[in-house]
Amino acid sequence: MNWLSLNVLVFSPLIMTLILLTPMFSGHHILIRRISKGFASLHFVYTLLFLVFFNNDLTLNYETSLKLFDFDWLNSLGITLSMGLDGISLLFVILSSFIILIATIASKGIIKSKQSLYYALIFIVETAILGVFCAQDMFEFFMFWELELIPMYFLIGLWGEESTAKKSAMKFLLYTFFGSLFMLCGFLMLYNFNFISTNELTANMNLIGFNYDNVPFYLQVFASILMLIGFAVKMPIIPLHTWLPDAHTDAPAPVSIILAGLLLKMGAYGIIRFNIQILPDAFLMMVPYLVVFAFINIVFASIVAYYQTDVKKIIAYSSISVMGIILLGLCSLNFVGISGAIFLMIAHAVISAGLFFIVGIIYRRTGTREILQLGGLAKVMPRLAGFTLVFIAASIGIPGLIVFVGEFLVFFGAFISTIWNTYLIQIISLLSITVLIFSACYALKLLHGVFYGNLLERWKKVNDILNHELVVLLTLSVVAVLFGIMPMTILNMIKLNVQNILMAFGG
Repeated sequence: MNWLSLNVLVFSPLIMTLILLTPMFSGHHILIRRISKGFASLHFVYTLLFLVFFNNDLTLNYETSLKLFDFDWLNSLGITLSMGLDGISLLFVILSSFIILIATIASKGIIKSKQSLYYALIFIVETAILGVFCAQDMFEFFMFWELELIPMYFLIGLWGEESTAKKSAMKFLLYTFFGSLFMLCGFLMLYNFNFISTNELTANMNLIGFNYDNVPFYLQVFASILMLIGFAVKMPIIPLHTWLPDAHTDAPAPVSIILAGLLLKMGAYGIIRFNIQILPDAFLMMVPYLVVFAFINIVFASIVAYYQTDVKKIIAYSSISVMGIILLGLCSLNFVGISGAIFLMIAHAVISAGLFFIVGIIYRRTGTREILQLGGLAKVMPRLAGFTLVFIAASIGIPGLIVFVGEFLVFFGAFISTIWNTYLIQIISLLSITVLIFSACYALKLLHGVFYGNLLERWKKVNDILNHELVVLLTLSVVAVLFGIMPMTILNMIKLNVQNILMAFGG
């Protein structure tokens, strides 16, 4: 469809940013908020149209290149601003637009200052994230990857809920930028040796993927490790994880929603696109080591989460644990495991968005996130307690809810994996499953500590959720139940693409 343009999809939020920063909106906070929510809603609907007209039989759909002054962007160096969608990237494009819409609605009542700048930065982040998921050129991918850093730094630092927000924002910026440098070195290595072997300058991800055999194997491994470091920081993978709990703790709830729902998924998406698709032989060699890192993520983060007293830190460390499960699924290198990992990425985005928003509501009402200072809130906030129960049940993998499908597929896929030492990966899979008991422990600790027990005198006049909060929580709950019951809606979208990925491994 000619009127479906990836350029419009990716860059329209950037245009909205420029509009919001014009002087005519100065001081009109309600108008800014309504226009932002209206645009985010329209953008989400526009994104869904790509799904309606998507042809899943093709490797890429809606391919486009942006022309600047009638020349391809940096064409002389083989670098183009080219974009395209397949089933996997379309899934994450829809998720991105949805999470941004949820974040703009959730911002009401939480963001009370510099609203035009706040929503402008949100839309810059959206353009950056959409660009990452649509990019077909390595350096274009890197450009959008870096574009997200500065607005996220200000979103955490300027609207953070704690006095340490600026410090946490700087930590996020430095960690991610540090990882990006390694990733860029990996890109440059592939770009250089592809030119040496083919005598053609190109940064096109698909072309380099076709020619990866021309790159010496030891250089493939080195480039793959460099790129993996950048992606591991963003996921994050232990020991490159320490920025995440601080960033989550200090960021306002809507920013935490974007951070957990989208930014962490960029790291896993990068592993799929570069480490697995472009350099499959190198990734295959690293799988045994990555499985160990995945297991450490699952175990360590779950144990640490249990001993936290700050509700937001519990959810932050649980996110690290889930990303370990996702890495385990990617390392299975079979259809079941990789499909489960991608599905779990979507599931975690939905559930973490709901939990972080709930924590934001509690903090706004009570001024604290410490479990020991809460308790009994279900008596005065019964609707919030009900929604919390739904998200807690989903997070611990109750059948019929969205997380269960992803976790089941990942662990089953890892257990039946024959890609390397079968017995070792089966043992790690079984141990990882037993460690999920910790997930139930810290999740139920959160639920009981906040909503049950004795109600303190100072919380007896706390109000239950408001209308816009109900909209956010109800929408996320419906998604969690809907795709828990009908997971094939998502799995069918990515089926052909996962099969194409596995062809390089003989699957």
